[in-house]
Amino acid sequence: MTDNWLAPTAHGPIRWTQHIPGSKSITNRAYILAALADYPSVIEGALHSRDTALMAGALSTLGVGIRDTDGVVRIDPAPLHGGEVECGLAGTVMRFVPPVAALASGTVVFDGDPQARTRPMSTILDALRTLGVRIDGDRLPFTVTADGAPEGGTVEIDASASSQFVSGLLLAAPRYTKGVTVRHVGGKLPSLPHIEMTVAMLRHAGVTVDQSENEWTVHPGPIQGRTWRVEPDLSNATPFLAAAAVTGGVVRVRDWPLATTQPGDVIRDILERMGCSVEIISATQGPGHDLEVTGPEGGRLAGISIDMSDIGELTPTVAALAALASSPSELTGIAHLRGHETDRLAALCTEINRLGGTCEELPDGLAITPAPLHGGLWHSYADHRMATAGAIIGLAVEGVEVENIATTAKTLPGFETMWADMVHG
Repeated sequence: MTDNWLAPTAHGPIRWTQHIPGSKSITNRAYILAALADYPSVIEGALHSRDTALMAGALSTLGVGIRDTDGVVRIDPAPLHGGEVECGLAGTVMRFVPPVAALASGTVVFDGDPQARTRPMSTILDALRTLGVRIDGDRLPFTVTADGAPEGGTVEIDASASSQFVSGLLLAAPRYTKGVTVRHVGGKLPSLPHIEMTVAMLRHAGVTVDQSENEWTVHPGPIQGRTWRVEPDLSNATPFLAAAAVTGGVVRVRDWPLATTQPGDVIRDILERMGCSVEIISATQGPGHDLEVTGPEGGRLAGISIDMSDIGELTPTVAALAALASSPSELTGIAHLRGHETDRLAALCTEINRLGGTCEELPDGLAITPAPLHGGLWHSYADHRMATAGAIIGLAVEGVEVENIATTAKTLPGFETMWADMVHG
């Protein structure tokens, strides 16, 4: 039986400064590129969480040398061999590592958590089959059997369910004999900034990438070993910034990047539209800049209508804010969230309504009408962002109990302690 966590309620404006660990998205991409590089790499500021530990474990299983010393990760490339990869519930592992496994000599078996076995996988597995890789199975568990570098070539996929299908193919593509061209042929591509992050990191590693609308070509060639410096995870920062919005307080997040490919940066615009003051200021400690958010008086937030197709991972945070706002909201462009850790659209509707809210599921999003909320159990569905959404609502509503708050360790270990420290000052 999983213990429930009583979300602390704020009894006044929160004033807090928060350090956020490194980006999961950048960390796991850096792991892949370092594992396939010509010579060793170092990752500074790498996130240490369940998802990144699963990525490190997967690559170690395939023969890559990984050593963590005082938070600095050194990665030594090595010939890849067969093994058993545990994906957990990490989309980046189950979608980024199979194209890497296609470069190994031997059979690689993939499996993961029970919830992971329902997540869409056939898009990338069929793409690898098109590129000449032997795959047995269409979702977890499945096997990849290889005997060296595949030839590569052009593949057409429908990545409308997840941008990770594109990124996974691109990251390993320089090591395919002819490189890889990925052509998206489906509906609107979600989370495009994550593909832009992948392309930027490939180029930083010396790889040539051509791109046009819905098409990316990665040329074959070496991947440079290098030092990767990981930015704070801006999506993990959003619940803390939301605390300022909900309570009419002031929250500062340290070391906010002035330029970034992380989708979480869009939270600045969202919070401004909902009535907050948002400012990037010179850091009070050391070089760089901090982000400071001041919530409206009394936490009286305006609703928002927004297409979130590029920033779907922010949906649980924005939905929690919308449930506490003073006017209706519509969050659209996020049908793909039905295939995330859980069906996030159904989960958010169910949990908001369970606490007395009014949330309706749209074909591609959510319509949320403010209503008086009450305490009760908020289910997390083993989804880290569902858990943090419950914590946000708990700031303004007494008696909200979040089921399985420990699931936040997927990307932010220690979240509940950080949150309690913030609320209690």
